[in-house]
Amino acid sequence: MTEYERKKLEMELRLFTSRNFEKPADCKNAEQIRFYVSELCNRIQDMENRFNYVPDWAYTLLAQYNAAQNMMINLEFRSAYH
Repeated sequence: MTEYERKKLEMELRLFTSRNFEKPADCKNAEQIRFYVSELCNRIQDMENRFNYVPDWAYTLLAQYNAAQNMMINLEFRSAYH
């Protein structure tokens, strides 16, 4: 894969995430985050299978969504049991 093809894939993924996803900190509930995590995981898997390449920032974004989801779950747990 050439550098041009990598940059093109990265730009397409960035465009997709910026149009269709909210930032992890702006998500309103755990279901929304679960949806984004699922969609992002599907995109990552597709890129791995088709191109054998995934930009590092895609995994960073996935980690940010997981962290936001864990924070929401922790807050829900605290409010339910305190």
